Amino acid sequence: MARGPGISGSIGLFILRVGVSSFMLMHGWGKMLQVIEGNYAFADPIGIGQETSLVLAAGAEFVCAILVMLGLGTRFAAIPLAFTMLVAAFVVHAVDPLFSTEPGPSKEPALVFGIVYLALIFTGAGWFSADGLIRTLFAAKRREAFMDDDDAKPAK
Repeated sequence: MARGPGISGSIGLFILRVGVSSFMLMHGWGKMLQVIEGNYAFADPIGIGQETSLVLAAGAEFVCAILVMLGLGTRFAAIPLAFTMLVAAFVVHAVDPLFSTEPGPSKEPALVFGIVYLALIFTGAGWFSADGLIRTLFAAKRREAFMDDDDAKPAK
């Protein structure tokens, strides 16, 4: 019985991770530039201060998006992304409609991103990722150590 998502599932997770996180990376780039320039004018949706809110949002949307794209610590990197998007949807865009038929803000983009990152928290990155490579190398080392233990036992 195979463990994990299998090859086709891993290809799907790779496309999902890289595709969605590419958009998130570009979304976070503007915030990261604000941090680098020292311009901390930003919303304070959960009452922790503008500067802290901006740094956390930039870190999630830029740094964590890169980690998810690479598939490195995917389940952990997706947590701040999901949280940020859920805050954006339900706090920042609290009065906005779920969908907008006219130009203007809505909850929809934040919810789409949030749902994807929530799913990645549960699925992980799949085989085609840094996490998958680490898991494979670790499993090979364990098998090697197990085989060495069997070889060290005296014959009966």
